[in-house]
Amino acid sequence: MKNQTSFYSSDSDSSVSLKFKVDALFDQQISHWNLAKQNYEALQTIESKTLNVLGFPMQVQFNPSRIVSSAAKVDPKSIQQRPCFLCEKNRPAEQEGILVHDQYWILVNPFPIFPKHLTIPFVEHVDQRIDGHFGDMLDLAKALPDFVLFYNGPQCGASAPDHLHFQAGNKGFLPLEINWSAWKHYAENVVELPNFTLLRHITYPHAMLVMESSERQPLISWFKNLYKQLDTNTNEVEPMLNLLCSWKNEQWTVWLFPRRLHRPTCYFADGTQQLLISPASVDLGGVFITPREEDFQKVTTTDLATIMDEVSITCDLLNRICHTLQKP
Repeated sequence: MKNQTSFYSSDSDSSVSLKFKVDALFDQQISHWNLAKQNYEALQTIESKTLNVLGFPMQVQFNPSRIVSSAAKVDPKSIQQRPCFLCEKNRPAEQEGILVHDQYWILVNPFPIFPKHLTIPFVEHVDQRIDGHFGDMLDLAKALPDFVLFYNGPQCGASAPDHLHFQAGNKGFLPLEINWSAWKHYAENVVELPNFTLLRHITYPHAMLVMESSERQPLISWFKNLYKQLDTNTNEVEPMLNLLCSWKNEQWTVWLFPRRLHRPTCYFADGTQQLLISPASVDLGGVFITPREEDFQKVTTTDLATIMDEVSITCDLLNRICHTLQKP
């Protein structure tokens, strides 16, 4: 029988209570689930290096277990031919979880990037779409203040585009989250209101918009506005984007990465020209995952800059979006 609890209420101690439950879940899963135990132990000895990308320190991690995600087939035919691994009925018997607000399961991710890595699927099998669920992401970030929440769009790194889910990783790991207070000085205001700020980072290697507020509703309203502005390609199931979200000092910070490509040119290259890097929220936040050792050894600063530039929307399109948002 899987553990169940309620997570979000007016009780100021609710997030504290959830923290204890999540910590206990990690201890239980690493003790009783061999797959998770092996991969979290392996995480402690993986190789990593730092590359300076246009003035921003980025980590590169050699993590073989992430081949499951990096090389995942996400075309409709492949999705239809496999059982959904996020649905409760298909999950491994060893995988326990915490049911939050009768809407989301908190699960330990058995293929971790972070020292503590959660997968948070919706209870129902519905497509990966952020529209109508952005408020859930805010609530989860506030309920899990020791974690950064992230969302990968169905064509932007989600290995389960057929099942709505978020992920979360412990704070103090992503360069963007760690350095934001300093890097924020290189951003410009697009919208500044008493209870809401929308920033555009000027020099980051990938197009990035950042929303900050201590109030939930302005974030939801402005996200809907942004979502509409980004919906420029009617062939996509939703605007291509990745999101990171953090609750700190009684306010939310949401980093939004608008995209134009799922995977960069190097992913499909032949022979020694190939780099099996499929960027998603974690990569765009400054930790690039290489599941093959040869890619880890040969990837360069120029490679990372090119990857981020290729998958990002253009500067001209971002300028037009910001100009529209500035109109009264």
